Amino acid sequence: MLSRLHPHDLLDHALTEAGPLARELLNVVQDELDAKPQHYPLREAWRKVRNHFAADFEGRLIELLQSGRRGEDPLHRPGLQMGGLDSLSLVDEHQALQDVAIAHVTHAAEELSRAELHQIGNYFAALRGIARARERDNPLRPALFAHALHHALAASPLGAEAQYELMRVAATPMARALNRLYTQACASLRAADIGDMVASHGHSQTDPLAHQRLAAARGVGQRPGTPATPGTLDGLSRRVEFINSRPQGFMPTPPRDPAAPAPFVRTTGPDMLSRLYDQILADPRLLPPLKGLLARLQIAVVRLARTDSTLLRRQDHPTWALLNRVAAHGMAFERADDPRLVEFLRFMEAEAQLLVDAPTPTALLFQQVLARVDTHIDQQARLSGQRNAIAMAALEREHLRRDWRDLVREQIDHQIADTPLGPRMHRFLQTSWVDVIVEAMVRHGRESLEAQSAMEVVDAVLESLITPRDMADREALRMRLPVLIERLVTGCDSIQLPEAKREPPLSELMGQHGRLLRGLPALDPADRRPPPPKPSAASAAPVSADEIVRRLMEERDSQVPSHWLSADVDRGELPTVPVQLYNEHDSPDARAALQRWIDGMEIGRWYHLFIQGDWHTAQLAWIGEGRQFMLFVGRESDVRLPLTRRALEALLANGLITALEEDSVVQRAVDTLMSDLDGG
Repeated sequence: MLSRLHPHDLLDHALTEAGPLARELLNVVQDELDAKPQHYPLREAWRKVRNHFAADFEGRLIELLQSGRRGEDPLHRPGLQMGGLDSLSLVDEHQALQDVAIAHVTHAAEELSRAELHQIGNYFAALRGIARARERDNPLRPALFAHALHHALAASPLGAEAQYELMRVAATPMARALNRLYTQACASLRAADIGDMVASHGHSQTDPLAHQRLAAARGVGQRPGTPATPGTLDGLSRRVEFINSRPQGFMPTPPRDPAAPAPFVRTTGPDMLSRLYDQILADPRLLPPLKGLLARLQIAVVRLARTDSTLLRRQDHPTWALLNRVAAHGMAFERADDPRLVEFLRFMEAEAQLLVDAPTPTALLFQQVLARVDTHIDQQARLSGQRNAIAMAALEREHLRRDWRDLVREQIDHQIADTPLGPRMHRFLQTSWVDVIVEAMVRHGRESLEAQSAMEVVDAVLESLITPRDMADREALRMRLPVLIERLVTGCDSIQLPEAKREPPLSELMGQHGRLLRGLPALDPADRRPPPPKPSAASAAPVSADEIVRRLMEERDSQVPSHWLSADVDRGELPTVPVQLYNEHDSPDARAALQRWIDGMEIGRWYHLFIQGDWHTAQLAWIGEGRQFMLFVGRESDVRLPLTRRALEALLANGLITALEEDSVVQRAVDTLMSDLDGG
């Protein structure tokens, strides 16, 4: 049946439409900017882009589509396979801003063409013989077009915020154009008499991560980003007790589909536990070996329920916490043969056997097992990131270079004020030697011996300019000078300072030392620098209107408002993340919520996040000082994702990161059973 439509036909049609689509976007974006006053500040940025936009967009899109035509993943990034410092790329807030923009454009297209994308995705899944349609197997997915759009904007000298704002302007026109393309593709599927087949292909399958990126069952009907009100174990137990307490015939029983699950009428405590556990084991995110492990633990859970009446009342019971932790860790892996998952299951076999063999399982015993599981996951995560720990620490220090330079410069300015330094050496210490100190801090650490030694050179230079009191002091100075000059030369070599920049200040310093050895002061009184002038009333006067206009013309790009962290981005991707807590960036409550969420991140936990234009499931493996830098390790052990705190805040504020444990297997089971009760 599939032979009636050549596998390349849909891609070939998209390739022919790349040029018209590029020209359409060029015109429509221009119309949007001209029509809406709120977009006027972007017109200057667009002027820098428009001459090359169509060619850059078309070229990049053709490149991505041809990659998909060859059977490759167009968005595969070999650069994520990282090893040393040279290849480790830190994701900062600017990269996160690009990711937010790409996600916004992608989501706009997905929302407008969800039905069409379902059929197209199933078609390519059927071609590959895959039972479940996966987003990355669709070579026509909106993310490709979003990446081409970002490439076309990034090819021009625009700031990250201007690129973001222009992508938001282009999102809706892009979505409409793609909807036409996808509609034509579905018409081709129907013409080949395979529309019905691909529409139902994999219909019973679900994406194990779809609940975190699209509408979760308990979030259906809610505004994206609004936190759902999940059921609780206590509420479920009370609902069951109420149903069981009703007299027969209290309510009419509607006719029931024989294929539907049995209703909860007259359900007892053990029955409720059995139904709850059945729902846990039915979770589609769990791989078969993980389900087998949880099934073994059911023996101990059932025995515990006989003696612990709080098990079916407390959502925070150690038993459920253990099941959630084990499931959340296991569901992060895509393959059952992943060595890390195999090793974890081997470890859990012994722990499960301990619970099963216990004469009387207790909550304390489950709590102890949970503590050991946490320790094991933490150790394994640290081991995964260990080989990059040194590189990450160096990358973190490199990211702090500018802040450290300002701090050291301020310290040296204060230190050398009112000292008998010559003008060249004074400038040298303010500039080149600041770079020497900061370079030592970046290479070896802020508190390293190398950094401390470079700082001490400043003291040594100042001490060498103190006028000797007698011949003994002069001789002592003569003995110290070769060592001091050697340290200065070594520092200059460390930053590869050219000879032309080091020779004048060093010659000036040696001339001052010559004066001291002859019994003269280091600095001739006539050469003393005048003190810096105090600000006058004239200098503090208001800036003229002409000056303001001149500055605005020079800083025209800065007219794009810096509000992307609090922009109202459509957050349909992650409805379980309460993004309204975080996206009011200037609000104290939002800052506090961001702080609590990031403070709650723990090594070993798994997260689903949108980074470098794609979704990744990754484990937190390293946390830097002050939680300003973090390293995530992907499902493939060689994938490294280093992020700054600001990048994490940006992703969280835009609904593009969530912890896998935030939507636990126990909670999903409770929600499903509550829904069954409401339906019955």
